Amino acid sequence: MSLRKVLPPPPPWRTFGGGPAIDPPAEDLAELDRRLGKVESAPVRTSDPQEVIAVNAALCLRRPLLVTGPPGVGKSTLAYQVSRELRLGNVLRWPINSRSTLASGLYEYDAVARVQDARVAAAEPSIGDYLQLGPLGTALLPYQLPRVLLIDEFDKCDPDLANDLLDVLEEGSFQLNELVRARAREASVQVYTADPGQKAEVRDGRVTCLAFPFIVITSNGEREFPPAFLRRCVRLEMPEPSEDRLAELIAAHFAGKAEPYTERIISEFLGYRSRHPVAADQLLSALHLVITGGEDWTEESWKPMLDVVLRRLDEVGKG
Repeated sequence: MSLRKVLPPPPPWRTFGGGPAIDPPAEDLAELDRRLGKVESAPVRTSDPQEVIAVNAALCLRRPLLVTGPPGVGKSTLAYQVSRELRLGNVLRWPINSRSTLASGLYEYDAVARVQDARVAAAEPSIGDYLQLGPLGTALLPYQLPRVLLIDEFDKCDPDLANDLLDVLEEGSFQLNELVRARAREASVQVYTADPGQKAEVRDGRVTCLAFPFIVITSNGEREFPPAFLRRCVRLEMPEPSEDRLAELIAAHFAGKAEPYTERIISEFLGYRSRHPVAADQLLSALHLVITGGEDWTEESWKPMLDVVLRRLDEVGKG
């Protein structure tokens, strides 16, 4: 599917004027296979209409998609599914922790390295060689089609980060202060991006998007976000995967190798899930061990293995 042909124009208040337009890098097929399994096409799942509605709404409204739900239900995977289905190139990922800041998502400037290099160089080195855009900064470059940006585990962030993001998400733009100060000497600068080995042109010290990126923000629901942040997002709550969805997941990652074990492993997994929290990736780990062991698995060894791999997610730190 070509998004260029089906994506309607943005609302007037979500139109951005960045340029000149650039094409995104090619898809990272190896990463897509690792995340989604080796399938020829992995469309956004149609088994849950709410997911399709939320993804389409975020794309049409040019708004971030805030995806909440328990661990292991496929929140992060959704970004890769949309990227593969719509051919939007390599997924940019910004993993969040308590030390993450807006600045680290936008760009970093290595002033120390520039000063050291200037001492030994005959001429002052270009400032662009010491600037690198972060995942968010790269996503806001003026691509012809939206880049996919995954802001992962956002509920780990410092409480101020949600508010700090408001202006950037609203304006689709930010400035690189070091380039603004240097624009009289270098109005156009090539800087490194979050895509390995790639550079992009920045003019007059400002980056402005052309197509607002498709931003997936994941949260395990462990904290509340400010209303001003929430109203700028399309929100999606992902439930625990159904039996049919678990079978689809197994088929994508194991193909025919899992057929002798699929029905039983799903039944066992659902039994564990009825008693305590477990995640779908634990199911895949258990199935991998079963397939690896093959005929060596017996009734006596099957249950202890599942008890180890499908341990409850909320018992960390308990004695």
